[in-house]
Amino acid sequence: MNFQAIKAIYKFEMKRTFRTAFQSIASPVLTTSLYFIVFGSAIGSRMTAIDGISYAAFIVPGLILLTVLVESVNNSAFGIYMPKFTGTIYEVLAAPISAFEIVLGYVGAAATKSVMLGLIILLTARFFVDFTVMYPLWMLAFLVLISVTFCLFGFILGVWADGFERLQIVPMMVVMPLTFLGGSFYSISMLPPLWQTITLFNPVVYLVSGFRWAFYGVSDVNAGFSLGMIFLFMLICLGIIWWIFRTGYKIKV
Repeated sequence: MNFQAIKAIYKFEMKRTFRTAFQSIASPVLTTSLYFIVFGSAIGSRMTAIDGISYAAFIVPGLILLTVLVESVNNSAFGIYMPKFTGTIYEVLAAPISAFEIVLGYVGAAATKSVMLGLIILLTARFFVDFTVMYPLWMLAFLVLISVTFCLFGFILGVWADGFERLQIVPMMVVMPLTFLGGSFYSISMLPPLWQTITLFNPVVYLVSGFRWAFYGVSDVNAGFSLGMIFLFMLICLGIIWWIFRTGYKIKV
């Protein structure tokens, strides 16, 4: 294992984050805080409790994931896209470093940012909403697994993208709508039976449900099943990345 190479990629990506701290950290935290104020404090106080949990507290896990999912994809996609855009990807590919180590460097740095961001938003939420975390270790485990999985997905997106428009279109047009419709702001048990069935085809439902279970011990989907779906999605992403490096798809041409 070439730890020096992994460390070099990791440190470069982390330094890029802190160089653009307002855009990478402050801006998502500020945006999510506005959600807490509007949906938690202002509207939440007029909503009825869901599963015995106040509406303001109920949406906390969903709002954290809303930001973490989008930022995970963006951070990882941008991290691998820029070396492609500038041509420095060939220096990385020519270096004595394996594909696994390259992915570990880029995805590890992106996932670290996402976990940091999720924890900062969690702490920020305490200023607006009164909530508890029933299973903190499971909450952290879900946060790490979800961040890593979506950073892997972002890595694939960054390799696939031919321009900045493609880089932005998937997080904005796919990930964010799926998160909004994945039970971030409501329980899917509140939907009519037909829409409940349709919603179960949305993979984000399982992420939000499992993450919410770690907070309150209640979920729309069994927590074990949610965990299994996260691992399944992660394996699919790893399989696609393995194929990318094996064939050189859009990184060696």
